Amino acid sequence: MATPDVSMVEHPADELDVKSEIDKLQNVGEELIKLAKAKGATQVEVGVSKDIGLSVQVRNQQVETLEYNRDNSFGLTVYFGHQKGVATTSDLSDSALRQTVDAACNIAKYTQADQCSGLADKELMATESMDLELDWPMGITAEKAKQVALECENYALGFSDKVSQSEGATFNSHRNIRFFANSHGFVAATPSTRHSLSSVLIAQDQQGMQRDYWYTIARDANDLESAKAVGEKAAERVISRLGGYKIETQKAPVLMVPDIARGLVSNLCAAIRGSSLYRKSTFLLDSIEQKIFPDFISMHERPFIKKGLASSWFDNEGLATKEQAILEQGVLKTYLLNSYSARRLGLNPTGHAGGVHNLHVTSGDMNFCQLVSQMEKGLVVTEVMGHGINLVNGDYSRGASGFWVENGEIQHFVEEITIAGNLKDMFAGVEAVGNDLDYRSSVLTGSWLINEMTIAGN
Repeated sequence: MATPDVSMVEHPADELDVKSEIDKLQNVGEELIKLAKAKGATQVEVGVSKDIGLSVQVRNQQVETLEYNRDNSFGLTVYFGHQKGVATTSDLSDSALRQTVDAACNIAKYTQADQCSGLADKELMATESMDLELDWPMGITAEKAKQVALECENYALGFSDKVSQSEGATFNSHRNIRFFANSHGFVAATPSTRHSLSSVLIAQDQQGMQRDYWYTIARDANDLESAKAVGEKAAERVISRLGGYKIETQKAPVLMVPDIARGLVSNLCAAIRGSSLYRKSTFLLDSIEQKIFPDFISMHERPFIKKGLASSWFDNEGLATKEQAILEQGVLKTYLLNSYSARRLGLNPTGHAGGVHNLHVTSGDMNFCQLVSQMEKGLVVTEVMGHGINLVNGDYSRGASGFWVENGEIQHFVEEITIAGNLKDMFAGVEAVGNDLDYRSSVLTGSWLINEMTIAGN
């Protein structure tokens, strides 16, 4: 396969006339709402996403893939009373958009009426727009992106002779415009950027090969970790996996590093979202004002953080977001409801159509090494595999790997094991949350020390 020629993409990957694009989208949105209402729709909403970006992957000092994208995604939802029709297209030509309106209206006429369907109530629409500083174009070209990825791979491969090969270093830069409008008169457009750099490596010893990675991500490229830091961190991680072996099946404490711990936060959010509740398919049914975590754990939603990866002043229905406690001193304070699930449950929507907007977990005073010391004996989990989570009863079982701890110190790498427990017991059994915060996600947390899980090994 021929090596891609980066000179073919000479202009900046995030070059976009934002004001012109937003004006165009607003005109299109208003026209489509008019067209749908002229056909008898009682309520209409329009969502558009425009994305432009570049991805360059190098491997063994050669450009392996070069991808440039400029994509449109358009969605129209119409309501005829309580009958709903949805149509999507990636073609924003006049004829295609008119056909999409026709399709959505025709679909609605054949769907069964649902008394809970419809736009969110007009009085709940967001009214105060905010500049959350989400748009940081860096003017990256394919040539510049290639140089950053090559530099990262150089540092990774040069870190140690134990690093046997690179599985690729990748630089991504994307710029997006999110536009939303509805027949209540709500209109909003948010430009944003997202940049990332990653390195994937293989290390080898007498026992075989191991694979690991590291990455950095940010709205503003100036907030990314350096190419050197990413490459060397990936090398450190893959080398640490060498010389491992299995352990005996047992029950022991488990320390989940931040990117694994935030997976448990995602499990919590899935269990308290509206669709799980009205379907009665969650182990946290009827849990408002119930204690599900220890006193020292709170989780606060902070949607207005500047440059936040999930910051927004409105949700996917146009409702105003707000700072709020999801969990306060271990007690569940709110469900995560869009307008449909709220109506099904006889409750008020919470501004969570599309998910949570930056969730911060309270951290303690201990760093990672102190948590390992406190654990004394147990497993540090650095990777999980599979999807063995049953939200109906909370059962949790996943393949895992990590590091075995004895006498408060890491001894060796462990692989080919399974960790199991129940989410209710795991949440209640959190003994500490570290201050080793990982900022590469909209969920900000440190490592979690859980008192006991079943570890299946030999």
